[in-house]
Amino acid sequence: MNDITIPEITESEWINRPQQEKPSGDKEALFFFTPFCGTCKLTEKMLNIVLETGTIIPVSKININYAPFLRDSWKISSVPCLVILQDGNPIEIQYAMSSVVDLHRFLQG
Repeated sequence: MNDITIPEITESEWINRPQQEKPSGDKEALFFFTPFCGTCKLTEKMLNIVLETGTIIPVSKININYAPFLRDSWKISSVPCLVILQDGNPIEIQYAMSSVVDLHRFLQG
């Protein structure tokens, strides 16, 4: 198995990324976490397993402590939180990640 890790991005990098890096019409996901959250670490391990399949939408992670604009505008109330986006807009938000199988289903484009 390859060691796949979820790329971490800052709020500023996500908001200001070049147009060619933004999926047009495609879905993507942002995983909101905090570094000392045990449940976040478990969820990230499950996400890494799902990423090994290579059959899901792109996932990036963002520390919610440094993402006040996204947190407030998308009304994210806790972590871990996985947000599915289409054209940069949230279409689905999930807080409870119960299994690798559920995450895989949730992240299929």
